[in-house]
Amino acid sequence: MPTQPSFLRRFGDSESVTGWVLASPAVILIGVFGLLPVLMSLQLSFQHSDLLTPETPWVGLDNYRKLADDPVFTQSIKNTIIYTALFVPGTMIVGLLVAAAMNRSVRFISVYRTAAYITMAVSTISQGIIFLWLTDRDYGLVNAALNSVGIPSQPFLASPSQALFVIVAMTIWGWTGFSVIVYLAALQGVPAELHEAAAIDGASAFTRFRTITVPLLGPANLFLLVWLTINALQLFDEVYVTTRGGPLRATTVIVYYLWDRAFIHFDAGYAAAMAYALFVVILIVTAVQFRVARRYVHYS
Repeated sequence: MPTQPSFLRRFGDSESVTGWVLASPAVILIGVFGLLPVLMSLQLSFQHSDLLTPETPWVGLDNYRKLADDPVFTQSIKNTIIYTALFVPGTMIVGLLVAAAMNRSVRFISVYRTAAYITMAVSTISQGIIFLWLTDRDYGLVNAALNSVGIPSQPFLASPSQALFVIVAMTIWGWTGFSVIVYLAALQGVPAELHEAAAIDGASAFTRFRTITVPLLGPANLFLLVWLTINALQLFDEVYVTTRGGPLRATTVIVYYLWDRAFIHFDAGYAAAMAYALFVVILIVTAVQFRVARRYVHYS
């Protein structure tokens, strides 16, 4: 009598069946509301759809070809690259400095750590509203501070040359708490004996930080680099709340332009093609980051 394949035997075990039964609601939800829409949007990227009529004629690769000739899409790529190049290292540097300052035993340190992380409890919509108030040309606290030292009020989010940088500052503020927690956990895993030995040899605090602490933060750096890059490439909420693409499309990033094409201009097929182009870019960037990290990141 032929033996049953091992994977079927495992699946037939009572524990496996129970596990699948318990997991089935989540699997069904993910399949229906996660995987199925992804597949439907992939199909949509090869069609023309205005989201209003049932006709969705097949257009093949036309939506993807349009991307290369769309000056607004080109501008959105440029804005996204600038934003990512400033936001990712800025958040990592600020987070590392704050975490290093809090990686010590002082009075009320738990209060300081909570204050550093509290920005993560503020929604992106709330962050946008806060910065709209702070940078308001007539009533904002930032311009009031500038006026007090003789500097005229600035348009900030209403300026084509300033708006994107304000959004960078706003999102760095919002994500610093997350990077602080990651770096603080990594810093507490650095062996104290290494610092003690280096201190005995006469190494300064900065030298110990540069030669001992920073190299051991490789896994944390890689995690934050990948995570923050993916989030930066998908920037939307902050732009939608504050500038709606900005004057002269100065803050029109890829995801905002995608939303604009889909739900303002009702060109859903083109928007879907844009979404999958971004998906491929994220995959490539992430793969490159992991490949490069093999040389510089050492896991204990």
